[in-house]
Amino acid sequence: MLFIFDMDGVIWRGTEAVPHAAQAVAALRDSGHTVRFLTNNAARRRADYIPRMASVGITASVEEVVTSAVAVGLYFQEQGWQGASVYVIGQSGVRDELTQAARCRLVETDAEPADVVVVGIDWEFTYEMMRVAQQHIMNGAHFVCTNRDPTFPVEGGRFVPGAGSIVSAVEVASGCEPFNIGKPNPYSVQLLSRLTGIPLSETVVIGDRLDTDIDCGIAAGVRTLLVMTGVTTQSEVDALPPEKRPTWTLPNLACLPAGWIKS
Repeated sequence: MLFIFDMDGVIWRGTEAVPHAAQAVAALRDSGHTVRFLTNNAARRRADYIPRMASVGITASVEEVVTSAVAVGLYFQEQGWQGASVYVIGQSGVRDELTQAARCRLVETDAEPADVVVVGIDWEFTYEMMRVAQQHIMNGAHFVCTNRDPTFPVEGGRFVPGAGSIVSAVEVASGCEPFNIGKPNPYSVQLLSRLTGIPLSETVVIGDRLDTDIDCGIAAGVRTLLVMTGVTTQSEVDALPPEKRPTWTLPNLACLPAGWIKS
């Protein structure tokens, strides 16, 4: 089987490891399953995640990690947008994927036209960046975002603004709705199924958010496991109609469903 783990709220919260996550990953691998890691966070390069995973007790290769920045680069290739001029609100992760994987040229102002505007998390987001993005979109540029997560969990049980907060600002300013490449779009889950050769019928998405991880798994037609170590509360799960509920809900990853782990 293929198990696709979200990261923020499932593997870690900020700099803190989520209890039992490393043991769950190891147990699934030891039982012969394939594990991949999928995050909506486009700020970091894939290679940057390898030492961070090691710091919480998980060994991973670059090929096992897919970020929404990677998905953006592949989406550009599929759309035939290689070499496009792009205005980016985002960090090195998405910038590198656009320049290296999609061979795009990044523009930094509205003095020259942009074919596409890509918006993700940016720790230095300013009014001027919003204005430049607005101008490009209103002049006809495509609008793509890495994800619409309004917040993400950090250490100490706290939450901070996510990329979705920035995306919404640009959306309101431009009057244009973006194409969201990140979860809940099933694109990345379908991509991992193709890359591993494991069918969607044998795939499980593990996450902490109903509106991204679980909705993504449902949209892809796979089974889903919600862990209550991130942003979701039990009352939110209970309020869902049956077709929107995760296949399994666990307080943490200490006890995975029977049959997944070899004794």
